[in-house]
Amino acid sequence: MGALRKLFSATKTGPVRAAAGWGLAALLVWTAWTPGCGGRPSRVVVYAAQDQVYAEPILKDFEDRAGVSVAAVYDSEAVKTVGLANRILAEKNYPQCDVFWGNEELRARQLAAAGAFRETNGWVAFGYRSRRIVVNTNLLDPARAPRSLLELTNAAWRGKVALAYPLFGTTAAHFAALRQLWGPAQWERWCRALAANKPFVVDGNSAVARLVARGEAQLGLTDSDDIAAVRRGGAPVIPLPMNEETLLIPNTVAVIRNAPHPEAADRLMRFLSSAGVVRRLVRAGALEGASKKEVKIRTLAPDWGALLAELDETTERLSAIFLR
Repeated sequence: MGALRKLFSATKTGPVRAAAGWGLAALLVWTAWTPGCGGRPSRVVVYAAQDQVYAEPILKDFEDRAGVSVAAVYDSEAVKTVGLANRILAEKNYPQCDVFWGNEELRARQLAAAGAFRETNGWVAFGYRSRRIVVNTNLLDPARAPRSLLELTNAAWRGKVALAYPLFGTTAAHFAALRQLWGPAQWERWCRALAANKPFVVDGNSAVARLVARGEAQLGLTDSDDIAAVRRGGAPVIPLPMNEETLLIPNTVAVIRNAPHPEAADRLMRFLSSAGVVRRLVRAGALEGASKKEVKIRTLAPDWGALLAELDETTERLSAIFLR
């Protein structure tokens, strides 16, 4: 929980903008109580880290099917998931939202450990996407591209690699999982060598994919859904195959402890994690597949308890190495 609190001050919202955001959330909750049949709330408040372009039509479908309106608060690309997780933690004693729709696993597990979700069936994970090296095929023959992340520190890739700032989003989770895989000493040497190799460090994984698509970077480390998005636009990029350094990233959905509208929250949680919605997210490109069981090769399998216990230290080391 300490790392999450530290990241609260690191997010781009800042105290003033964050307070304004909480005021908006409070307003959403206040307006969410519109008596319907039997005096039930007719709305539900969701903090959604899933990209708005994918989340909005699904939440609208829930409104139409369930007769429960959804007031959604989205996060920025630069601090994806972390900003909303910080907000939930800050509001823990006076919950302003009912449901958290996350787009990665680390922050959901961190919030669960902090007691932010209801005690029974508090959260679930569903579907997956993956962390990949993406290559611009106009600039680099994929057969010559690095197959291991350890190779990104080679002089051949100096100034040619793009990655998102590793304190936020799936990049933070991936770097933390790599620390477990390689051990703290080797991991820190790699992080320092990577930072010294002058990568493009940008705000968010979609920015990484766009840099590679435009040829400003030859290759990048990003998420499979962001690669799919630029490929749909005709960009000459491909993801390299998965390996043991690949992190699979599910979506998560959770009901907040003492949610203002628990019945509607439970209905929305079950809807978002349903097989039909998962298939829809896969078709849209927001998810790569419906279940991690589909992946037949060995990928990262973090010890989440140990990862969370070490997260303060991991965050401090990343903050010191990747200065902004």
